Amino acid sequence: MAGHSKWAQIKRAKAVTDAAKSRTFSKFAREITMESRKVGGSLSSPALAAVIGRAKAANMPKDNIDRAIAKGTSKDEGDLAQVSYEFYGPAGIAIIGVAVTDNTNRTVQEIKHLLLKNGYELGAPGSAAWAFTKTPDGRYLANEPLMDVEGESEEKLGLVLEALDEQDDIQEIFTNARGYENTSD
Repeated sequence: MAGHSKWAQIKRAKAVTDAAKSRTFSKFAREITMESRKVGGSLSSPALAAVIGRAKAANMPKDNIDRAIAKGTSKDEGDLAQVSYEFYGPAGIAIIGVAVTDNTNRTVQEIKHLLLKNGYELGAPGSAAWAFTKTPDGRYLANEPLMDVEGESEEKLGLVLEALDEQDDIQEIFTNARGYENTSD
Protein backbone atom coordinates (compact mmCIF):
# COMPACT_ATOMS: atom_id res chain seq x y z
CA MET A 1 0.00 0.00 0.00
CA ALA A 2 2.87 2.37 -0.73
CA GLY A 3 1.81 5.91 -1.56
CA HIS A 4 -1.62 5.65 0.03
CA SER A 5 -0.99 7.78 3.07
CA LYS A 6 -2.82 11.05 3.59
CA TRP A 7 0.49 12.96 3.31
CA ALA A 8 1.20 11.46 -0.10
CA GLN A 9 -2.13 12.81 -1.28
CA ILE A 10 -1.74 16.39 -0.07
CA LYS A 11 2.00 17.16 -0.19
CA ARG A 12 1.97 18.62 -3.72
CA ALA A 13 -1.00 20.86 -3.05
CA LYS A 14 0.54 21.94 0.26
CA ALA A 15 3.83 22.80 -1.45
CA VAL A 16 2.03 25.07 -3.92
CA THR A 17 0.01 26.88 -1.25
CA ASP A 18 3.04 27.19 1.05
CA ALA A 19 5.09 28.76 -1.78
CA ALA A 20 2.32 31.27 -2.48
CA LYS A 21 2.02 32.15 1.23
CA SER A 22 5.77 32.54 1.53
CA ARG A 23 5.89 34.89 -1.45
CA THR A 24 3.01 36.96 -0.05
CA PHE A 25 4.50 37.10 3.45
CA SER A 26 7.92 38.16 2.17
CA LYS A 27 6.33 40.98 0.15
CA PHE A 28 4.46 42.20 3.23
CA ALA A 29 7.61 41.88 5.36
CA ARG A 30 9.52 44.15 2.97
CA GLU A 31 6.69 46.67 2.94
CA ILE A 32 6.39 46.65 6.75
CA THR A 33 10.16 47.02 7.11
CA MET A 34 10.21 49.99 4.76
CA GLU A 35 7.26 51.74 6.45
CA SER A 36 8.69 50.99 9.89
CA ARG A 37 11.98 52.60 8.85
CA LYS A 38 10.13 55.71 7.58
CA VAL A 39 8.21 56.25 10.83
CA GLY A 40 10.82 54.98 13.29
CA GLY A 41 8.76 51.94 14.27
CA SER A 42 5.83 53.99 15.58
CA LEU A 43 2.77 51.73 15.51
CA SER A 44 0.53 54.80 15.71
CA SER A 45 1.50 55.73 12.13
CA PRO A 46 -1.50 55.32 9.80
CA ALA A 47 0.69 54.10 6.93
CA LEU A 48 2.35 51.39 9.04
CA ALA A 49 -0.99 50.42 10.59
CA ALA A 50 -2.52 50.07 7.10
CA VAL A 51 0.28 47.79 5.92
CA ILE A 52 0.06 45.70 9.09
CA GLY A 53 -3.73 45.48 8.63
CA ARG A 54 -3.31 44.17 5.08
CA ALA A 55 -0.69 41.68 6.30
CA LYS A 56 -3.00 40.44 9.05
CA ALA A 57 -5.83 40.12 6.52
CA ALA A 58 -3.53 37.80 4.53
CA ASN A 59 -3.00 35.74 7.74
CA MET A 60 0.64 36.76 8.19
CA PRO A 61 1.89 35.47 11.57
CA LYS A 62 2.39 38.07 14.32
CA ASP A 63 6.01 36.93 14.81
CA ASN A 64 6.79 37.75 11.17
CA ILE A 65 5.16 41.18 11.52
CA ASP A 66 7.11 41.94 14.72
CA ARG A 67 10.35 40.77 13.10
CA ALA A 68 9.77 43.05 10.09
CA ILE A 69 9.09 46.04 12.36
CA ALA A 70 12.25 45.31 14.35
CA LYS A 71 14.24 45.00 11.13
CA GLY A 72 12.97 48.40 10.03
CA THR A 73 14.08 50.08 13.24
CA SER A 74 17.47 48.33 13.31
CA LYS A 75 20.51 50.36 12.27
CA ASP A 76 22.36 47.25 11.01
CA GLU A 77 20.10 46.41 8.10
CA GLY A 78 20.63 47.64 4.54
CA ASP A 79 18.36 50.28 3.11
CA LEU A 80 15.22 49.24 1.31
CA ALA A 81 13.97 51.50 -1.44
CA GLN A 82 10.56 51.74 -3.06
CA VAL A 83 10.78 52.22 -6.81
CA SER A 84 8.21 52.35 -9.61
CA TYR A 85 8.70 50.86 -13.07
CA GLU A 86 6.52 51.96 -15.98
CA PHE A 87 5.86 50.33 -19.34
CA TYR A 88 3.18 49.64 -21.89
CA GLY A 89 1.67 46.19 -22.27
CA PRO A 90 -0.44 44.67 -25.03
CA ALA A 91 -2.86 46.97 -26.85
CA GLY A 92 -1.17 50.04 -25.32
CA ILE A 93 -2.17 49.24 -21.74
CA ALA A 94 -0.21 51.42 -19.28
CA ILE A 95 1.32 49.39 -16.43
CA ILE A 96 3.12 50.54 -13.29
CA GLY A 97 4.92 48.05 -11.06
CA VAL A 98 5.88 49.17 -7.56
CA ALA A 99 8.84 47.31 -6.05
CA VAL A 100 10.55 47.33 -2.68
CA THR A 101 14.16 46.28 -3.00
CA ASP A 102 17.55 46.48 -1.33
CA ASN A 103 19.30 46.47 -4.72
CA THR A 104 17.68 48.62 -7.41
CA ASN A 105 20.22 47.62 -10.08
CA ARG A 106 19.42 43.92 -9.67
CA THR A 107 15.68 44.55 -9.64
CA VAL A 108 15.65 46.73 -12.77
CA GLN A 109 17.68 44.10 -14.66
CA GLU A 110 15.34 41.30 -13.55
CA ILE A 111 12.29 43.31 -14.62
CA LYS A 112 13.87 44.26 -17.97
CA HIS A 113 14.65 40.59 -18.62
CA LEU A 114 11.13 39.56 -17.64
CA LEU A 115 9.60 42.16 -19.95
CA LEU A 116 11.90 41.32 -22.88
CA LYS A 117 10.97 37.66 -22.50
CA ASN A 118 7.33 38.70 -22.97
CA GLY A 119 8.09 41.11 -25.84
CA TYR A 120 7.96 44.45 -23.97
CA GLU A 121 10.43 47.12 -22.87
CA LEU A 122 10.75 49.17 -19.72
CA GLY A 123 9.54 52.73 -20.27
CA ALA A 124 11.10 55.99 -19.13
CA PRO A 125 9.95 57.42 -15.80
CA GLY A 126 6.66 59.25 -16.36
CA SER A 127 5.87 57.46 -19.62
CA ALA A 128 2.86 55.62 -18.19
CA ALA A 129 2.18 57.75 -15.11
CA TRP A 130 -0.13 60.07 -17.06
CA ALA A 131 -2.76 57.31 -17.06
CA PHE A 132 -2.91 57.22 -13.24
CA THR A 133 -3.54 59.42 -10.24
CA LYS A 134 -1.26 58.75 -7.28
CA THR A 135 -3.06 58.60 -3.94
CA PRO A 136 -1.53 59.88 -0.67
CA ASP A 137 -0.83 56.30 0.46
CA GLY A 138 1.32 55.65 -2.63
CA ARG A 139 -1.16 53.64 -4.68
CA TYR A 140 -2.13 54.43 -8.26
CA LEU A 141 -5.73 54.80 -9.45
CA ALA A 142 -6.34 54.44 -13.18
CA ASN A 143 -7.81 57.55 -14.79
CA GLU A 144 -10.98 57.19 -16.85
CA PRO A 145 -11.60 55.96 -19.47
CA LEU A 146 -10.27 52.50 -18.72
CA MET A 147 -9.09 50.50 -21.71
CA ASP A 148 -10.90 47.34 -22.74
CA VAL A 149 -8.83 44.27 -23.57
CA GLU A 150 -10.06 41.07 -25.14
CA GLY A 151 -8.88 38.03 -27.01
CA GLU A 152 -5.15 37.63 -27.62
CA SER A 153 -4.31 40.95 -25.94
CA GLU A 154 -6.03 39.83 -22.75
CA GLU A 155 -4.06 36.56 -22.75
CA LYS A 156 -0.78 38.46 -23.24
CA LEU A 157 -1.70 40.91 -20.47
CA GLY A 158 -2.47 38.02 -18.13
CA LEU A 159 0.93 36.43 -18.87
CA VAL A 160 2.83 39.68 -18.26
CA LEU A 161 0.96 40.42 -15.02
CA GLU A 162 1.50 36.86 -13.78
CA ALA A 163 5.23 37.04 -14.56
CA LEU A 164 5.53 40.40 -12.76
CA ASP A 165 3.57 39.09 -9.77
CA GLU A 166 5.96 36.15 -9.42
CA GLN A 167 8.94 38.54 -9.23
CA ASP A 168 9.81 38.76 -5.51
CA ASP A 169 10.51 42.49 -5.30
CA ILE A 170 7.29 43.63 -7.03
CA GLN A 171 4.75 44.64 -4.38
CA GLU A 172 1.88 46.01 -6.46
CA ILE A 173 0.94 46.19 -10.12
CA PHE A 174 -1.42 48.83 -11.51
CA THR A 175 -2.90 48.94 -15.02
CA ASN A 176 -5.46 51.05 -16.83
CA ALA A 177 -7.15 47.95 -18.29
CA ARG A 178 -10.75 47.35 -17.28
CA GLY A 179 -10.86 44.49 -14.78
CA TYR A 180 -7.10 44.62 -14.06
CA GLU A 181 -6.83 48.05 -12.36
CA ASN A 182 -4.98 46.80 -9.25
CA THR A 183 -3.45 43.34 -9.21
CA SER A 184 -1.55 43.60 -5.92
CA ASP A 185 -1.42 40.84 -3.34
